[in-house]
Amino acid sequence: MAVGVLALQGSFKEHIVCLRKLGVDAVEVRKLEQLVGLSGLIIPGGESTTMAKLAEKNNLFPALREFSTAGKPIWGTCAGLIFLADRASGVKEGGQKLLGGLDCTVHRNFFGSQLNSFEMELSVPTLASREGGAETCRAVFIRAPAIVDVGSSVEVLAEYPLAPGQAPQQEVGKDKVIVAVKQNNMLATAFHPELTSDLRWHKLFLNMINDGGEGAQVPGAERIVAKKTNVPPALDQIRDMPVFREASFLSLELQ
Repeated sequence: MAVGVLALQGSFKEHIVCLRKLGVDAVEVRKLEQLVGLSGLIIPGGESTTMAKLAEKNNLFPALREFSTAGKPIWGTCAGLIFLADRASGVKEGGQKLLGGLDCTVHRNFFGSQLNSFEMELSVPTLASREGGAETCRAVFIRAPAIVDVGSSVEVLAEYPLAPGQAPQQEVGKDKVIVAVKQNNMLATAFHPELTSDLRWHKLFLNMINDGGEGAQVPGAERIVAKKTNVPPALDQIRDMPVFREASFLSLELQ
C-alpha cells in the first residue's frame, strides 16, 4: 500500500519526506493512472489556481473525484485546502475550478500577500488528544487561506484568533477563523505541517487511512503506518525545526 502526493506544483517533496520518516511508501502523482492502488492522497500547498489548471490539463479532475467518492482519505494543505473546498471567495477573476467535497467556504489569501506570511504556536488540543505531544504545534502560514464557514458535519480541529484589523474587508467583524478541519474522509489545514518536524498531522492522516476514513478498514492499510517504536525519537520530539534544514536527511531520501 502507498500514499500519493499530488506533484503538479508546490511543496510535494516536503510531504514525501515526512511520509518516508514514518515508514510510508510515498508516490508522486502527476497522471491519473498513478492514483490506482493508493490508499490516500495529499494535495500540497502551492498556488491553487496554477494547480487547478495543471490538474485540468492532465485530465485529473474526474479521477480525483472518483478517488474521493470512493471514500479514500484526502488531505489538503494550504492550496490543497482551497482545492477541496465546496466554496471559495477572494479567487482570481474568472473563478477557480475546485475539486470540492469539503463542506466549507474558504477565503483565498485571507491573511494577505506573501509579505504577510508568518509562523506561530497554534493551539491544537484535539490533535494532542489523538496523537499525543504538546497542545500546540508550529504552524507556518504562507499567503494562507482561512475557512470562514463550515457545514454541520465538519469537525473543527484548530482555530486562529485574529488580531484587530487582520481580517480582510469582506470578513470584518470576525475575531477568529478556522484553520484545520476534518469531514468524513477529508482532512484540511490552512498551514504547512510539512515544513516543520512535527509529524503528528501526518500521523493523524495515516490513522484516517488505517480507519478507512469512516471506520471501515482499508485492506492492507495497516502495513503502511509505522509503529511509534519505529520512529526515531529525535524526529518525534523536535517540533519546530523546518524540514528544509535537515539537509543530510533530504539528500538521502530524495536521491
